[in-house]
Amino acid sequence: MKVTVFGIGYVGLVQAAVLAEVGHDVVCVDVDAGKVDRLRQGIIPIYEPGLEALVRDNHAAGRLHFTTDAAEGVRHAPLQFIAVGTPPDEDGSADLQYVLAVAESIGRHMDEARIVVDKSTVPVGTADQVRQRILDVLAERGRGDLGVDVVSNPEFLKEGSAVADCMRPDRIVIGTASAESEEVMRELYAPFNRNHEKISVMDVRSAELTKYAANCMLATKISFMNEIANLAERLGADIEMVRQGIGSDPRIGYHFIYAGAGYGGSCFPKDVQALIRTADSIDFDARLLKAVESRNDEQKKVLFRKIHQHFNGDLQGRTFALWGLSFKPNTDDMRAAPSRVLMEALWAAGARVQAYDPEAMHEAQRLYGNRDELSLCGTKEAALKGADALVIVTEWQAFKAPDFDFIKQQLRQPVIFDGRNLFEPRRMARKGIVYRSVGR
Repeated sequence: MKVTVFGIGYVGLVQAAVLAEVGHDVVCVDVDAGKVDRLRQGIIPIYEPGLEALVRDNHAAGRLHFTTDAAEGVRHAPLQFIAVGTPPDEDGSADLQYVLAVAESIGRHMDEARIVVDKSTVPVGTADQVRQRILDVLAERGRGDLGVDVVSNPEFLKEGSAVADCMRPDRIVIGTASAESEEVMRELYAPFNRNHEKISVMDVRSAELTKYAANCMLATKISFMNEIANLAERLGADIEMVRQGIGSDPRIGYHFIYAGAGYGGSCFPKDVQALIRTADSIDFDARLLKAVESRNDEQKKVLFRKIHQHFNGDLQGRTFALWGLSFKPNTDDMRAAPSRVLMEALWAAGARVQAYDPEAMHEAQRLYGNRDELSLCGTKEAALKGADALVIVTEWQAFKAPDFDFIKQQLRQPVIFDGRNLFEPRRMARKGIVYRSVGR
């Protein structure tokens, strides 16, 4: 099938590459000419395992194309995916200006009926706005005879495993009332639906809400465990033991119940906030979601509080080794990352940071530039040299089995602040390391 994808950011590029991989003919449209040129050269703007080869191979095979020409994209395919960003507006609600701009472009350039697919994470009711914007433009052109249907098809990708999630989805949600659009979408996703039925068809508004509900549920589990972790510290319990105890209950499970330094990234913070604003707009007090957001904001300050307490508030002139800048492993994404809250608090207290991350160094450089308080180190070992303590913020595999004797040799004091509970406290004590973790 021929498919057009507007937006070659995280969601759009992964979806386009995976659709091309199974044989679809995909054109990607983006307003960023530099990004389009780099992608044509095989230069990927994000780090995601497996994505670079997928893009390069399918572009070389002629199944994946990149352009800035919206008219070309609209002409190319009966299926038009909208996968542009929906950043938070000033009040936290999802900003739909880019989604509606794409809708306007589709309406301006279409000369045949089109099925428009909302892939971006959008508030309930967005499909109606997209359809109306297209119809308005068609009316201005005198082409009210052209048919358009808007389908909701939310993504459920996890950064760090997005390619695998897209190639082997656990569910495919399709929101439409049109039997014709449903059939087209089933044909599109047939290569991913062979093992067993994964497609769930529902009305458009339910599909739009499903995406927000999924992310908000996962964010709730994380904030709940961080709430219990704070209780565990004060009650003399170990949150890791509690996690194992409740995770063995199949009604709860082990996923997303790790206590830590809070969640970040492009989805959970934005989507929780956006659903709260949606609730506000219909005069509903989303108390639980507000509590989830509040707990997460507080949790991002936990590591700094532990550091501040350990050093009796004397942080001026001290240096801290920081392992992990990305909000989670296997990505270079630092959006809403706990590392940023910690570093900025340390700098405000007069401390310096020597940081290392396997993939997010360029992103940290882009965000913070050159500043005396931040040294970006080439290895995790280099970050340790002369630091007053080690702080672990992201649970990269490379951090899970370090040489503790070497750490002690390099640090001024044998102190580790662990925001991800990677190590066993008694083992750290036997090694002569002062170990401060979360909920233990």
